[in-house]
Amino acid sequence: MAPMVTDAEEAAYFAAACGAAGIDHPGVMIEVPAAALRARDLAAEVEFFSLGTNDLTQYTCAADRQIGGLADFQDPWQPAVLDLVAIAASAGVPCGVCGEAAGDPALACVLVGLGVTSLSMGAPSLPLVRAALSRHTLDECRQAAAAARAARAPHAAREAARTHLTALTSLGL
Repeated sequence: MAPMVTDAEEAAYFAAACGAAGIDHPGVMIEVPAAALRARDLAAEVEFFSLGTNDLTQYTCAADRQIGGLADFQDPWQPAVLDLVAIAASAGVPCGVCGEAAGDPALACVLVGLGVTSLSMGAPSLPLVRAALSRHTLDECRQAAAAARAARAPHAAREAARTHLTALTSLGL
């Protein structure tokens, strides 16, 4: 069980409620920038994180998903979003990603390079993500992640990552 929280106090409250209900392994959703920035505090209260990239991107860029004119700001390749993922993934607890971002083969490699420990995606995305991950080393994924984070815009982050993920071309991606 993993609800969205903003701070460690909420995470502690939820973890205590889980314990009282007999749930032994509480986790929380990291979907707002405040939670990602204070992920170390949250990690002291729960056993895992699940990052909701759709909401995290929306709240990071202040771009409502219902407004098509803001679509450029709803791209999970936004370097600021990648920075937040890196912070949360380094907090000391397993960190998964759910949302459309996990189903993008190139971005899946970058997420792994940032320290994400699990990816949740729709079944149609599994074969290409599996193929992309199996053809790249962890070091290549880390290099791609660093290059993407150093970029200044989503399209530049995508291009920078691809320079380190050379096997994507052989997959037709």
